[in-house]
Amino acid sequence: MEAAGYYQQFERNVKIILDALDAGLDVRTTHLNTALPIEVYVLCEVLNQGGEHFRLTTQGLDLLREFAAQYLQHESATEATMRRILEDKKAMMRTPEGRVLTKEMLIRRLEFFNEAARLVNVMRTQHALGSPPQSRSGNGIALQK
Repeated sequence: MEAAGYYQQFERNVKIILDALDAGLDVRTTHLNTALPIEVYVLCEVLNQGGEHFRLTTQGLDLLREFAAQYLQHESATEATMRRILEDKKAMMRTPEGRVLTKEMLIRRLEFFNEAARLVNVMRTQHALGSPPQSRSGNGIALQK
């Protein structure tokens, strides 16, 4: 999928993930438990580099909820910032690894949320079909009762 497709599906992808977490999907034994908060943090850094003002004060998976609330409050401005970043082929930002294209940082975050939403849907489907919870050595799928 191209960057425009990820961008257009971003809000939907975040909603899918939050709906699954609200429904009791337990991701504590999956990579999502660590990766989601990191990706939300990096996404906010990218958006702030583009002129937004996201401020995160929570920890863990609650970062996603906090981000979603702020995103919805300023949805049109944030979407305009995303479009502007995606159209800018020269903007750079500093990271611990060095300077990278801001556009590429945003694209990678959008890809992550697309893949995370797909994974969450698979996990929910497996649960609905009666698949037993998986251990850490498996894919880490578990739903709380």
